[in-house]
Amino acid sequence: MSFRQTETPVIAAAKAGFSTATAYRIEQDPRLPSHKQAPRSRRRQDPLAAVWDSEVVPLLKSRSGLRPIAIFDEVRRRHPEIGAGIRRTLERRIRTWRALYGAEQDVIFRQEHPPGRLGLSDFTGMADRGVSIASVPLDHRLYHFRLAFSGWEHAAVVLGGESFVALAEGLQNALWALGSAPLQHRSDSLSAAFRNLDDDTRQDQTRRYEALCVHYGMEPTRNNRGVAHENGSIESSHGHLKQAVEDALLLRGSRDFATLDAYRRFVDEVVGRRNARNRKRLDIERPALQLLPTRRTTDYEEAIVTVTSSSGFILRKVFYSVPSRLIGHRLRVRLFDDRLECLLGATPLMTLRRDRSHPSGKNGHIVDYTHIIHALRRKPMALLNLVYREQLFPRRAYQRAFEALLASDSDKPACRTMVGLLALAHERACEAELAEAIDAELDAGRLPDLDALTRRFAPDPASVPDVTIELVPLHLYDELGTVRAGSVA
Repeated sequence: MSFRQTETPVIAAAKAGFSTATAYRIEQDPRLPSHKQAPRSRRRQDPLAAVWDSEVVPLLKSRSGLRPIAIFDEVRRRHPEIGAGIRRTLERRIRTWRALYGAEQDVIFRQEHPPGRLGLSDFTGMADRGVSIASVPLDHRLYHFRLAFSGWEHAAVVLGGESFVALAEGLQNALWALGSAPLQHRSDSLSAAFRNLDDDTRQDQTRRYEALCVHYGMEPTRNNRGVAHENGSIESSHGHLKQAVEDALLLRGSRDFATLDAYRRFVDEVVGRRNARNRKRLDIERPALQLLPTRRTTDYEEAIVTVTSSSGFILRKVFYSVPSRLIGHRLRVRLFDDRLECLLGATPLMTLRRDRSHPSGKNGHIVDYTHIIHALRRKPMALLNLVYREQLFPRRAYQRAFEALLASDSDKPACRTMVGLLALAHERACEAELAEAIDAELDAGRLPDLDALTRRFAPDPASVPDVTIELVPLHLYDELGTVRAGSVA
């Protein structure tokens, strides 16, 4: 066709390398061969001709969310004579119809985040990862914070659900680890954190969240409820973080950790390696971030409880034991995600591990046998039907010992021996060593002998030093009070 612009058909055909007849044929019809083909016609009868316009299209118009498989089942229910082989034909026809006549869909608008502007928080479940602590499965989730521009992130293990306390503690830990704060903080609608709360409590939690952001100079923002892609800068990162944890667990070769702190260090190491890849972008973003305030703000809830005659208190359907000297006192308790801090007035007393009530509604128990062992020695039979007896034993070996004692002897001697073992563990500070000795006895088919174990863990007289104190003559003290004139400067 280029030669034809300046040459005759014969010369243009010769230069192009084809015959003169072909040149004159192209002159008469310049269309490409692919454009000369007639449209492909239907080769078989339309299997949906009887139902498409009369039944399928009305369903698509009236119920836009209906799945193709549901329409297929309904058509076959109404018309049993239609074979099952039309399923793919129906699905393709519905897909084409919806592309031409269907409802408009939501559009995701890709965003460019300027440095230092936006930080995001969210929670993600980790129960499916199979992590355990001392062979006990750990039901937990991760609090996840991320800067939208640089991708710097922070993750913290959360033992409870999505609560304001977990959000406040995790957010502040992230900001202080970062050393600065963004201009805005975005979270989800906090519906999970405010679940099962009345209106007054929900409004109070909202005010506390806004006050938390104001303390750090951040503007609080939220995405619309149920619209996860509005929080996409962190929602999409959840999968990458969880996959990084999964890879690290596979490389580690075990999903069991000795302590909860060991697992938390493991997660911190995974997050630290991910942050190392974003160091250059963080260096770009850091000048645009805000300075932190001089101190942290409240990241806990407070409650006032009264210690009952059971040497403990009930909070959120969980019984916590405390020393019996606090019976009758009112304690101020600060609730964190994983612990309780107890104060008597302004004086800190102790920190207790936090527990949650069972899903069935049954109360939980956090009991330290050292709080009540002195009273239990005076009433050893109270151990037999104690409400929190299983939680009283500090290790599995002590529970095994009590079960063996009950099986081999009457209730009274078994209770006396068991209380004596607990008292021995407390008074001689040999809880772990005594547990090993008890396990050894039970594995050998023998019951623990309280007298023998008492002698075994008694102080060794040879190891007690013989201290001799020489008294100073009293007249030497008189010389100390005498001031000599020659010694005065």
